Amino acid sequence: MSVQFTILGSGSSGNCAYLETDDARLLVDAGLSARQIRQRMLGIGKTPESLSGILITHEHTDHTQGLAVLAARLNIPVYCNRLTREAIELQFPEARFDFRLFSTGASFELGDVVVDTFSVPHDAYDPVGFLIRTSAGNVGLLTDLGHATKLVIERVRDAQILVLEANHDVKMLHDDTKRPWATKQRILSRHGHLSNDAAALVAADILSAELQHLLLGHLSSDCNSPVLAHRVVAAELSNRGGTHVKVQAASPNVPGPTLTLGTRSSSPAAN
Repeated sequence: MSVQFTILGSGSSGNCAYLETDDARLLVDAGLSARQIRQRMLGIGKTPESLSGILITHEHTDHTQGLAVLAARLNIPVYCNRLTREAIELQFPEARFDFRLFSTGASFELGDVVVDTFSVPHDAYDPVGFLIRTSAGNVGLLTDLGHATKLVIERVRDAQILVLEANHDVKMLHDDTKRPWATKQRILSRHGHLSNDAAALVAADILSAELQHLLLGHLSSDCNSPVLAHRVVAAELSNRGGTHVKVQAASPNVPGPTLTLGTRSSSPAAN
């Protein structure tokens, strides 16, 4: 068995990733338009009609904007917690979704994978992170969080592939003339978004011999750059002995490279 994982797009404007195993074809978030999700899936040889589910981290539109057209029209199951479901229903009152609810902190099986869910600090109703466990390896997703709690660190420590937010450079955010001070305060708060420096420290705390790929997501187009985010995080990992980890910054505009986890003898198991 092998597992393929592709970030279809990640940034302040929209976030969506695709994971495929032998028995599961999943989107994590649907924050691009349905048209863009279809086009980007076709670009990697996949179609939305083949999806077995969509996992939703939280209700903000940069994680849900394509959901009504995609999930409701194609009747794709949507996996989220109760408060996120209620927020999505308010966002899309005309749509009818096939919700499959989980309790935050619980794990559930979906095809041949086990999905661990855990709470993350962010300014949404009940935001979560995911660790998707497969027999070939584990994929962790931390797309929006103001800081990393000990729980967050421990829940993704087993990841071979990790998506980690690196939203902004603090100086660029302070110097930005388009955002009001209240917005800057929200972004910088402990329930806002990780800066490059904060992401570097989180990555260093999560670092293990098992971690192979670190994908930096949710980069601000105004207050960050892929080169800067990569330099800050890669330097910290190098200082901590993490030179074996391949660090890449995700793009909001085009899919990233498809990463493959190889066969392992163990089967997925929840903590």
